[in-house]
Amino acid sequence: MAEPLGLFPMIPNPNDTYLVYDGECPACRNYVRFIRFRNTIGPLHLIDARQAPQWVAHMQEKGISLDDGMVLLLNGHYLHGADAVHHIALLSSPSGLFNCINAFVFRSRKLSRCLYPVLKICRNTLLFLMGKKPLNTH
Repeated sequence: MAEPLGLFPMIPNPNDTYLVYDGECPACRNYVRFIRFRNTIGPLHLIDARQAPQWVAHMQEKGISLDDGMVLLLNGHYLHGADAVHHIALLSSPSGLFNCINAFVFRSRKLSRCLYPVLKICRNTLLFLMGKKPLNTH
């Protein structure tokens, strides 16, 4: 498991994989904590967007709002929200109950796209109840 990174150079290595998430969201933080990737993806960097404003700005420049979902940067491709969790499910190791359930649910692109808006509503409600500001207002 990779360690979360805060400040990180904004020239992503195309051979590395980056997962950019909201570290103040308990659901996002625990998802990132429990997911296990296969070793075949190469180096994995976990980026807590709350600790890395340059990544928030970089995503905004790409037209991606981290308030709408996490981003998986894989082989130079930016996968956002439902597409990110779908690819994470495809790349995750089958070890552990959490990873098996995650793979079962999100390996289907259609199911990922149907369920992700519900997850996003839950995330935004949770952050609102916790008094956390959206990422794009920092």
